[in-house]
Amino acid sequence: MRLKFLPSFVKRRGRITNNQEENLKSLSDYSINTLDDIEFHLSKFLHCCLEIGFGNAEHLFFQAINNPEVLFIGSEVYMSGIGTLIGNIQKEEISNIKIFPDDIRILLDENKDKQIFDAVKIICPDPWPKERHHKRRLINADFLKLLHNSIKADGNLYISTDWADYAENIKETLDQSTLFESSKDFFIQKESLTKFEQRGKDEGREIFEFNFQKKD
Repeated sequence: MRLKFLPSFVKRRGRITNNQEENLKSLSDYSINTLDDIEFHLSKFLHCCLEIGFGNAEHLFFQAINNPEVLFIGSEVYMSGIGTLIGNIQKEEISNIKIFPDDIRILLDENKDKQIFDAVKIICPDPWPKERHHKRRLINADFLKLLHNSIKADGNLYISTDWADYAENIKETLDQSTLFESSKDFFIQKESLTKFEQRGKDEGREIFEFNFQKKD
């Protein structure tokens, strides 16, 4: 079957610990599969924030603990990170995190008229550094359209990257877009670097941040 979206990640199982494997048995208790699922859970919360590619989930988990009035949807394709997040959710009895364990574009593409998210955060998406792979980068005009359909009016879009040429590409894409405009207002601003951002900084790379707002 031909995929609708060019993969923006390398789908692999990777190394999974015994604890993560055990946690993954409970994935169905925390996962959502449709936008209707999100709307069902959202009735208990004031806001909804989507984090795409949450990695080991440190940022997602920290923000969820400190903002119980917000429903956080975490999208990730790597089972090790999902297993870690489920373990933390169970340990701390967190009730405001749900997981979409697949390519987020599949979920967003089904949307026709639901403006659900107050904010979308994308922290260090796969940079696909080789030029021949740039077409696989997640941030492009088509993806911005998918996001725009699902973000509420004046909703926030935050992106970071530690790759300079990807930052240039992201800036160009956002500057050319009629769907978003630069903003100084953050939806729950980050208080520290994530593991991936810190690794990039340790390796001598600058962290580039983009904070935008949806235009009607």
